Amino acid sequence: MTISSAYIHIPFCQQICHYCDFTKFFYNERLADEYLEALKKEIHTYIPGEKAKVKTIFVGGGTPTAVNHQQLKRLLVMIDEHFDVSACHEYTFEANPGDLDVEKVRLLKEYGVDRISLGVQVFDDDMLEQIGRVHKVKDVYTNVDRLIQAGLTNVSIDLMYALPGQTVDHFEKTIDEAMQFDLPHYSSYSLQIEPKTIFYQRYKKGTLVKPPEEDEAEMYELLQRKLAGAGVHQYEISNFSKPGFESQHNLTYWNNEYYFGIGAGAHGYLPGKRTINIRPLPAYTKQAMASGKPILHEEPVGLKEKMEEEMFLGLRKTEGVSISEFKKKYEKEMMDVFGEAIPKLMERNLLEKQEGMVALTPRGRILGNEVFQEFLLDD
Repeated sequence: MTISSAYIHIPFCQQICHYCDFTKFFYNERLADEYLEALKKEIHTYIPGEKAKVKTIFVGGGTPTAVNHQQLKRLLVMIDEHFDVSACHEYTFEANPGDLDVEKVRLLKEYGVDRISLGVQVFDDDMLEQIGRVHKVKDVYTNVDRLIQAGLTNVSIDLMYALPGQTVDHFEKTIDEAMQFDLPHYSSYSLQIEPKTIFYQRYKKGTLVKPPEEDEAEMYELLQRKLAGAGVHQYEISNFSKPGFESQHNLTYWNNEYYFGIGAGAHGYLPGKRTINIRPLPAYTKQAMASGKPILHEEPVGLKEKMEEEMFLGLRKTEGVSISEFKKKYEKEMMDVFGEAIPKLMERNLLEKQEGMVALTPRGRILGNEVFQEFLLDD
């Protein structure tokens, strides 16, 4: 079996953001030490022998850079012992602006990390505080400069829009400031109010109000126009890059390829099944140390599920899904399988066919979830 990528989850944060529903816990040195030991056991269960060759490694969170220097080195050594980092096409670490001191940047560079994803969100100190972020705008400048000076020039920054109190003009200023860095990659996501978050509790109480839907759509269209004008092309619903700097790891997901999911709450996709790991930290650590397999749930993936996922993952890409590749993978014509959904969505100007591809229209990108549900097949 060919596993294209590895996702490794580090669940620790210095502060919990008000919108975040990922598996995360306040950083504690002892808990982090125990977690790294459990993580090593899980990785070794997947890769007991020679180093695994994968195209991409992505270390996400939480905030992987929230751990101390010794723990970061331990994590990097662990990854290097189990994966052939030298053969990896892309090795990404997520980071919080402000976490990256000189020593952490040096360690990342030394152990082969070649891409950094910075959670910037907005260029406004007051709004950063309102959404629960601990960094300041000045930290973004300091950290980006530090990374580039160290030769880590493949930097991506995440932005958020449709935040409480955010106007179209406010988001435009954030886009303009972000573009001044002239980075190779930008990601931008609208606020989703998820259960078990601080924002969800406020929303239920009526104390949190998102901008109107038309403002949210205008923010998204503004983002597309501004980045396109700067030569940063949109290659996925929420992702933009200069040519050649598309996130190879995220393309693993959207191309429906296999990947390891390692760590508390991590999702993986292995031949014939999708896996979800145990989320609570003590339970994850206990099970990982006992068996090396801290899996909460395994879901079989048959032909039906593969074809569905091919469409609603692949359609996230601007280029869409290849009609010929679909037939090659599944030995079925796309129109034989989705002959009802595709014409209906084309009629609504949500989908288009061109040059052997089926892709979302600009309107379809805004209404993506409506499109994707049309590709769920009857049993």
